[in-house]
Amino acid sequence: MLAAVVAVIALSAVHVSAQQSLYSDYPQKRGKTEPLQWSDLPAWMTLDMELRGRTEGQSSYNYTQNGDRAYELTRVYGSVEVRSTKFLTGYLQFIDTHALGLPTHVIAGNMRDAFDFRQGYVELHGHPGAVPVEVFVGRQELKFGSERIIGISDWTNNSRSWDGVDARIGDKNRVDLFSTSVVTVYPTSLDKHGAGLTFHGAYGSITTWIPKVHLSPYLLFHTVRGVTSSQGVKGNEVEATFGSEVEGSLPWNFDYEANASLQRGSYSTSSIHAGQTFEKLAYTFEKLPWEPRIGGEFDYATGNNHANANVMATYDQSYPSNHNAFGLVDLFGYQNIRQERINLDLGPRKNLTLLFQGGFLNLAQENDSVYSSSASTTIKAPTGGFATTDLGHEFDASAKYVFHDYIVANVGVGHLFPGEVLLDNKHGAADTIGYFSLTYRFRVDKQAKTSTQ
Repeated sequence: MLAAVVAVIALSAVHVSAQQSLYSDYPQKRGKTEPLQWSDLPAWMTLDMELRGRTEGQSSYNYTQNGDRAYELTRVYGSVEVRSTKFLTGYLQFIDTHALGLPTHVIAGNMRDAFDFRQGYVELHGHPGAVPVEVFVGRQELKFGSERIIGISDWTNNSRSWDGVDARIGDKNRVDLFSTSVVTVYPTSLDKHGAGLTFHGAYGSITTWIPKVHLSPYLLFHTVRGVTSSQGVKGNEVEATFGSEVEGSLPWNFDYEANASLQRGSYSTSSIHAGQTFEKLAYTFEKLPWEPRIGGEFDYATGNNHANANVMATYDQSYPSNHNAFGLVDLFGYQNIRQERINLDLGPRKNLTLLFQGGFLNLAQENDSVYSSSASTTIKAPTGGFATTDLGHEFDASAKYVFHDYIVANVGVGHLFPGEVLLDNKHGAADTIGYFSLTYRFRVDKQAKTSTQ
């Protein structure tokens, strides 16, 4: 639609067979929410809780040679839902996260948030003109499609939320109209967003127009005050992102996913000309044991070649869920990057799934910087640019096991073999990360209600 779709191999674990549910790429969840009963609870109230602990070990923490670290990430969500009338629902959620075993000065901003207010909104819902409409006002989650453009980044200890309003119109064919501002986490004080509402958009979800196709067109606006252009002039940023995501199944056991978008606008006195595209294609061997699913992926987000000082060409990744987008080490963001990745997905049992991945990482432009998963600059490009675009390659292996429906175990290991860009710029320590996590979710009602996620 907005870019040529490059068909390459990918693993997006969407395929579900009658016998087993294969590995589901992050950010999709597995396991059920356990329904519990409390007869003294009012019928118009529901309590929810999620408990998660993840042990991580990393060989080169923050790119430091011999900087081995082992630590425990803990997260607790607790929430209450109140259905005061037929048309009005209130929701309140707290978060408490900690990074045990790490000195305070090395704890990343997405690891710790001591007992804070994560969500709190009122929801108005009805069917005016027979069309379902839900309006959410307050602090809330925004997550669409694969979450590669807008997501909550649930893998991080402090997952993302927004302050503002979201109007959802429709059901199987739906559009979200929102005006929000992302919430900034302050580990030792109350979280809050910046001045004003800065992130706006329309995100569609069309499932019935084309058989076996899920189409998600979107138009997003990001506004920032007080930016400085490459000419040193202060002004405002007004950025528009428009594109579409599409996923579906093809004959002969193939399935696919693709997303492409362009960015246009102004950054003070500079103009914005950027874009991104990713494509996934996979094939499932249904008649083989464990139903192997092999495929691959191509990701590309533009960088700035600095050929024209009046143009900014680095793609703005917005607010994605970036975990495992560029390997389990999670060192890179969706800006100035190119990746080819091969994947193998196995389902030995209904409640056990395995995923093996090999990725090849490069910069899109050697004159632009290396960016982290949070979009900050990791390595600034030297004058004249890097000598190569080679970031390295990575091998990852992970597994997911659901115990008695409600306890989800995740285990994985990833290793980054650094390329010349990292080796030549004091970031050449090979990085290995391993993790093991357990997640348990439950829901309490006056009468227990079965639910899944």
